[in-house]
Amino acid sequence: MAGHSKWANIQHKKARADAKRGKIFTKLIKEITVAARLGGGDPASNPRLRLAMDKAWDANMPKDNVQRAIDKGTGNLEGVDYVELRYEGYGIGGAALMVDCMTDNKTRTVADVRHAFNKHGGNLGTDGCVAFNFVHQGYLVFAGADEDALMEAALEAGAEDVVADEDGMIEVITAPADWAQVKNALEQAGFKSEDGDVTMRAQNETVLTGDDAEKMQKLIDALEDLDDVQNVYTSAVLQFD
Repeated sequence: MAGHSKWANIQHKKARADAKRGKIFTKLIKEITVAARLGGGDPASNPRLRLAMDKAWDANMPKDNVQRAIDKGTGNLEGVDYVELRYEGYGIGGAALMVDCMTDNKTRTVADVRHAFNKHGGNLGTDGCVAFNFVHQGYLVFAGADEDALMEAALEAGAEDVVADEDGMIEVITAPADWAQVKNALEQAGFKSEDGDVTMRAQNETVLTGDDAEKMQKLIDALEDLDDVQNVYTSAVLQFD
């Protein structure tokens, strides 16, 4: 997302996430468990686990909860065996959607996802129908930072790119596995990000305004509210009146 619309969308998403903190804990526990199962329980050698733990700390999750999730993933504690699924489809105005899920019941999950699409004007598609439009990358957003100093520190820390927009926001782009180390290096250099994550970013966007933006938000909300859904990614840029 480029320019002001990107920042507005990030802020809107962040506000909604804060309002759903209870569900965030559940989703983070699933992510920590699966990350530990796939890559081991040491965050130093498991970038996915390190990212999940960073998100848990940011959400003020108790350390005991984090450790229990790791232990379940590594087999030290008994836990649910979650499967990762990705669904693709289209929303309002043909905007692309990718829905990442973790579940112990595939039949339930696909039924719930399909129902949300159908109820809110979307269309569940086939595997690969929109994935080509997304790239897996990390980002960090900074406000009011010295662009030259931030660029030098970011590139030295292993960032892939640094982009400034007309509103004074500076975005640092990273490879997914490098996000945590770049974030930590920049914090040590005195740069604190306003926002950041590892995401699937659309290369081509669909701008939606007015009623279409409202309808698309309702579809995204319905998908995010499903217990088995971890993340929803979209090519839609929502502009509200």
